[in-house]
Amino acid sequence: MNGTGRECGRGGSALPAKAHPLISALMFSAGLLGNLLALGLLLHGRRGPRQRPPSLFHVLVLALVVTDLLGTCSVSPFVLASYHRNHTLTALVQGGHICLYFGFAMSFFGLATMLILFTMALERCLALGQPYFYERFLSPRTGLVALPAIYTFSAAFCSLPLLGFGRYVQYCPGTWCFIQMHLDSHQNRGGRGAAGLNVTFSLLYATLLLFLILAVLLCNLSVIVNLARMHRRAQRTRRVATLEQPRAASGCGRRMFSMAEEIDHLLLLSIMTITFVICSLPFTIRAYMNKFITEEGEHEWDLLALRFLSINSIIDPWVFAILRPPVLRFLRSVLCCQVTPALPDRRTPCPAKTKLAAQLGPCEP
Repeated sequence: MNGTGRECGRGGSALPAKAHPLISALMFSAGLLGNLLALGLLLHGRRGPRQRPPSLFHVLVLALVVTDLLGTCSVSPFVLASYHRNHTLTALVQGGHICLYFGFAMSFFGLATMLILFTMALERCLALGQPYFYERFLSPRTGLVALPAIYTFSAAFCSLPLLGFGRYVQYCPGTWCFIQMHLDSHQNRGGRGAAGLNVTFSLLYATLLLFLILAVLLCNLSVIVNLARMHRRAQRTRRVATLEQPRAASGCGRRMFSMAEEIDHLLLLSIMTITFVICSLPFTIRAYMNKFITEEGEHEWDLLALRFLSINSIIDPWVFAILRPPVLRFLRSVLCCQVTPALPDRRTPCPAKTKLAAQLGPCEP
């Protein structure tokens, strides 16, 4: 637990000659700029006298951006300092305390980000699948309870290596520290049991990520099913509205506005889920493979998996910054044109047709 694990050159404090800070500097710049941009867009969007109170979903989005920003700013400066001084993380301060902090921070912010994403998916699932329960028990204030619970659980879980269950070790080229994922072939036979226990924690961490991946996918699937039901109900409502004008017009427009908003949330959440899966699966796969692999040559794949895991907090804010309302409206119109069947009778449109078209996009020729 001293923060000095498997490292390049074993015993050397200098970075390898081939180590270069360009990739780390670019990752830090992209993460910092993306998170600041996303945070600015979120705060700017809440200005104005006619703005509605923030929903629970938007509170969680804001928390996700702030968490990614804190994660980027808490670890990347140490990487750049390591390159600047040409020292590994364990050599920057005696005792390897920076390596312990780096490993804890990276695992904590990675887990907290993924738990927030799962909470966002669960919130959308309950909003559409259990609307009565959602309206009665959930509100933006729920985020004030859920977020501290997420951070507390993440901190407690990631503190286990500091208490002896698991280990934070240094990875090549000496500028990364994370959970030990590999059985250390340099340990003697008496230490093999402890090494196996350390690797078990990495399996537990990877299993938790895998559970979150499956849970988010199931929640998104439930949202899609409920949106399909809303779409069918909206079609029936439009047919009935032709006989009950103008009384049904306002209700028709409100339902379609709600559906358009839900589709926007689903598009944003789905793309963030895809990046989550792509960035998390390499680490999950490596953690399970390393339980049975002891060759030193495989450690480069560990570093690649860690880089994929860290990229997630860089991509998330850029996804939000790019998927602004105009882009979401375009994607929504394309999606609606693909899935909306032609109605048998178009001679008598819904009285709210113009308003609905503005919400769902021009899908008719």
